[in-house]
Amino acid sequence: MPRETLNRDQIVRAAIELLDAEGVEGLSMRRLGGRLGSAPTAMYWHVGNKENLVVLAADRVWGEIEPLDPGTAGWRAAARALAHDAHALAARHPWLVNAISTHFVYGDGMARFQDHSYAVYEAAGFTGWELDWAVNTAYTFVAGSAIDEATTAAMAKARIRPGRGAEGDGPVQDVVTWATGIASRYPRLRARLEDQAAADPAEMTRRKFEFGIEAILDGLEARLARRTT
Repeated sequence: MPRETLNRDQIVRAAIELLDAEGVEGLSMRRLGGRLGSAPTAMYWHVGNKENLVVLAADRVWGEIEPLDPGTAGWRAAARALAHDAHALAARHPWLVNAISTHFVYGDGMARFQDHSYAVYEAAGFTGWELDWAVNTAYTFVAGSAIDEATTAAMAKARIRPGRGAEGDGPVQDVVTWATGIASRYPRLRARLEDQAAADPAEMTRRKFEFGIEAILDGLEARLARRTT
């Protein structure tokens, strides 16, 4: 695709597809150009360097979240929807958490998400610093859950040599088996691991997130109630 027929929107959309498939490490102007049938120089012409492209892609995906009006749905329903939508966004685009931690990702998409977050917790009755902290508490939980799930997925794929021995110094084990062997020495951990091993991972991820966000909303609601008593 010649440079003059490309535009930034096409390049960003293709970059998101490549990021979803390969992660930040797998994104390059050469590979992106190959997807679009264009020279890598055309990518630089339209979007600058790789770092800028990651920022553009990350901000674009933030725009996928459709906010729920707290005035119509109620603040708690809107807060719940916002948390679940952000969690689902991170699952659809697992590179996003890494991008946020390594790049200064900011633009209209993220600003819109933040502004709506403030609207939700303002509707609940929070003001000033407590408004900031309510927004931050929910966001931190969502981000932490996304990091935890990304780490679990990476661990499942990883292979290690226990004790970090040199090549040939022992059998290669998957990291989950290795970590489970250590944890099994401790009775409470062992009991929980046995229960977790029998559970459906996707269902447990869903229920764990629901428990966490509802606990946060319960706590925020209780804090607001104490003001009126």
